[in-house]
Amino acid sequence: MDTDTPVPFLSEAEIARSRQAGRELLDRTAEAITERHPKLAVVKELTDGAAPGSLRRAAALTGTIVVGHRGLGGFSSLLLGSVGLEVAAEATTPVVVVRRAAEPVEAGAVLAAVRNEADVGCGRAAAGEALLRKVPLRLLHIWNVGLSVGSRAALRNGGNGSARDHVHVLSSVSDQLREEFPNLTVQADGQKSHSVPGALVDASHHADLLVVGGRRSPGYLGPTLGRITLTLLQHAHCPVELIPRQGPGHGSTS
Repeated sequence: MDTDTPVPFLSEAEIARSRQAGRELLDRTAEAITERHPKLAVVKELTDGAAPGSLRRAAALTGTIVVGHRGLGGFSSLLLGSVGLEVAAEATTPVVVVRRAAEPVEAGAVLAAVRNEADVGCGRAAAGEALLRKVPLRLLHIWNVGLSVGSRAALRNGGNGSARDHVHVLSSVSDQLREEFPNLTVQADGQKSHSVPGALVDASHHADLLVVGGRRSPGYLGPTLGRITLTLLQHAHCPVELIPRQGPGHGSTS
């Protein structure tokens, strides 16, 4: 819980009230979690630091950060609040962004977006989530029709070579996950679309969790999320988990 760093124009009494409100919020949240998950250990921490940095420090090297889609400003109309946006862009650990659903319904599947063979790590994380939920894992590889076709020659032969490449990517990841998780049902689907993010958003209707490789690109003011990742965080119909994928070649618009 973050109460923000004290500022000069707040009195000591106002700061004390803010901290007390923070403690009460933590208590209510912990009670609600314990009531639903009585065997789960819940640790509460109140900090005066800025929310994004405090969350990253709490997660350290092996934790997972979970945030809602609204920021500290409380604007319910925002597609993704400032805290969630900054945490998702800069975190080096997994981040889950949860949007409030009008009527949460369990779809009975975990969905993992597969871009290429490097997303096997993302698939492993999704497999772990599927095992915890005791539901199947669905791998979905989508390629943009316009980008796949390219030249006129490719258009004449239907882009079959490109299609075979995409099938190979999906098979490579799915075969490896089936070998590593023999007790898990793994479904692998590939499809063409004029909009990769749009197709993934549609697929999220039928998932309890969407797991994607969270790619970051260097920006003028710090790391920024790729276009596809940001679209999913803003519009997906289920919680989205970003698995960090940084390093050479991982910065892109996706």
